Amino acid sequence: MRGCARREHVSTPPNAEASPDHRMRQLPIDPAPRRYPDGVTLMRRSSSGRSSAPDRLTAADVEAWLLGEATRISDLIDLFEAFVWRMVVAGLPLDRASLHAGTLHPQLYGFAWNWNIADGLCDEIKVAESVLSTPSYRRSPLAVVLETGAVVDLHMDDAAAGERFSLTEDLKAIGITHYLAFPLGGAGYHNLATVATRQQGGFTQGQRAAIERLLRLLALHVERHTAVRIANNVVETYLGRLAGERVLAGSIKRGAGSRVEAVVWVSDLRGFTDLSDRLKPSDMLALLNAYFEALAGAVIAHDGEVLKFIGDGLLAIFPLYRSYQEGSASSAAVAAAIAAEIAVASINRTPPVELADVEGWRPLRSGIALHVGDVFFGNIGAPERLDFTVIGGAVNAASRVEGMSKQLGHSILLTGEVARKLDRKVKSLGSHALRGVSEPIEIFTLDEAPAMVSA
Repeated sequence: MRGCARREHVSTPPNAEASPDHRMRQLPIDPAPRRYPDGVTLMRRSSSGRSSAPDRLTAADVEAWLLGEATRISDLIDLFEAFVWRMVVAGLPLDRASLHAGTLHPQLYGFAWNWNIADGLCDEIKVAESVLSTPSYRRSPLAVVLETGAVVDLHMDDAAAGERFSLTEDLKAIGITHYLAFPLGGAGYHNLATVATRQQGGFTQGQRAAIERLLRLLALHVERHTAVRIANNVVETYLGRLAGERVLAGSIKRGAGSRVEAVVWVSDLRGFTDLSDRLKPSDMLALLNAYFEALAGAVIAHDGEVLKFIGDGLLAIFPLYRSYQEGSASSAAVAAAIAAEIAVASINRTPPVELADVEGWRPLRSGIALHVGDVFFGNIGAPERLDFTVIGGAVNAASRVEGMSKQLGHSILLTGEVARKLDRKVKSLGSHALRGVSEPIEIFTLDEAPAMVSA
């Protein structure tokens, strides 16, 4: 466990005043790593601990910090950790705390930050949508707060609390006497915070009032951070990581962009027009989603950038300046192409549920072309409606090569610049004159490429 050493257990009288440092020593250390259920993934762990806050503070000092210095903290894990430790130093008897923030993402419900004085650590986790249907979530205070907006106030000596919420016995087992969960209102992003104490009798009315006041100020920061995170998620989901980073960095003017040397990937789905004529729109949409999940998933898994879906076509790049596990952009692109073909073959063998009862779409066939060259990566379009994409001769050449896959009978085609960078066997399919390309291009395929028809 980074930054966390096991501390000696020191007992203290039940009613003794305990400093934050003393309370850390007297409590058992959480297991490392902390355990999280299915659908919850640990992303980061901070161990700044007690150093996150000054030695002396009042609640008014924490309030002033939230209105000033805290606005300059760009990372929510750092902000929350510093906030919780400041509350502890200010005399609020927190032993556990968590912050939960919803997001707009196709697969995630939100993020959370879990802090515990027992080990001084703060975890950042991401929560999948699937968690919302689990019994543990349905019987948790979080569900009540998120779905009703009500405050949950649990005293562990209340027998009814144990019947209502599944976590009550776990909290009692580690000595928690009082647990509070508050909605952090306003923006509709499903934000909330929880606090818990081992203090005998629980939080006093004054302590609770101070906590609520500070959480109302924290909520403003959470909404700001959540909005930024959602913007990042939306931009990355629709534009891709590389384009998204550039747009968020301010590259939003028409013509703004830069030259990038890259392996260009162009692919399409064979027989798309015929399939579109024969299948219902809903079935065609399900088919395209399964197909693009196979191809785009392979590109992303091998560190490529998916730039655009055009009907049944996919445009992606593997920039040469980037480091790849396979050793080069060409090797990464070829590995992605092979993985994509394997994934398409898997769809043909074992269709997803959405396609199980759809007739007449198998087998899916794909054509993938890989070519190296300079492309312009930037904004094109009308002043009111821009698109961030790549253009250039390399894109045109890759598109023309891809159009040869049916004629040549191979699903993965490479140009010479890609083929020469590989440490695997390739075979030449001859030089071909391509429309719009000034000189004939020699086209290669993999010596042991997957068959184009994968039934």
